Amino acid sequence: MTIREGFAGKGVLVTGGAGFIGSHLVDRLLAEGAAHVVVIDNLFVGSEDNLAEALASGKATFYRDDAELSTSLEYIFTNHAIDVVFNCATKALNYSFLNPANAFDTNVKVVLNLLELQRRGLFRTLCHFSTSEVYGSAVYEPMDEAHPRNPTTTYAAGKAAADLAVESYVRMFGVDAYIVRPFNNYGPRQNHKGMLAGVIPITAVRLLTGGTPEIHGEGTQSRDFIYVHDTVDAVVKLHDVLPSGETVNISTDNQISINELIPRICDHYGYTGEILRKPARHSDVLSHNASNERVKGVIQYRLTPFEQGLADTLDWYTHLIGKRA
Repeated sequence: MTIREGFAGKGVLVTGGAGFIGSHLVDRLLAEGAAHVVVIDNLFVGSEDNLAEALASGKATFYRDDAELSTSLEYIFTNHAIDVVFNCATKALNYSFLNPANAFDTNVKVVLNLLELQRRGLFRTLCHFSTSEVYGSAVYEPMDEAHPRNPTTTYAAGKAAADLAVESYVRMFGVDAYIVRPFNNYGPRQNHKGMLAGVIPITAVRLLTGGTPEIHGEGTQSRDFIYVHDTVDAVVKLHDVLPSGETVNISTDNQISINELIPRICDHYGYTGEILRKPARHSDVLSHNASNERVKGVIQYRLTPFEQGLADTLDWYTHLIGKRA
């Protein structure tokens, strides 16, 4: 049963919308018929290039600004009619090892700013993006939505605090807000630069530019990788049916270890050289294997086979690096 209207004719705000998942969500919202999509992003790891197609449509507006600043959000709501907000704003997990306090603060401040605006009646529905990192390493597998929240980084702790804030505002003020909890996303547009890059893009770019791939620690740490388009598809469908105050995992039905992943990327590019072994990162989650039972029970769930998604992703980085050569 549908509990919310679709996006046709609606005004939508996406915080962090120039980032990896956020920009793909912007494209999908426009395809769903949104009247206008407003993006606020400070470009910490996002890129305006990710919004090229959306901005060319004439139905998107981009603000290079910071959703941590309540005045910046006030300006947007003064100048745009917003019905729905998707909160994708965050700082990358790796950043919490460099600036732990700020990584925590960002996750909490942005959602509190939005919840206060929602409490005042300035928009109807909030979809908050959590992360599988709030669970920490698996206590049991597969990890369902009832799995204990046991964050091991300040990034994850900030996300967990933000989740609790959403849940408390729903209980206290009756706002319409729900939580989606994607596991490890991969795909085109994922950041490949510097210390904040994801493992798939940074390995791809190393191989494409003459570098050497790396594995940190034993390499037995596993991840539940999901293709970004599958995440966005699920988020759009969940908007219609997920009750306020509830949370749902968005993941695949399997996991892969880093020891398996890195050689697959090497094989795709025909690399047969050395794989460097580096020290393990402190607080690195050892296992993420999610339960999809809940999400499959509420929407038609589409998953791209990992082999196909990985190949398409690696080809995208080949094209990206080729354009810059």
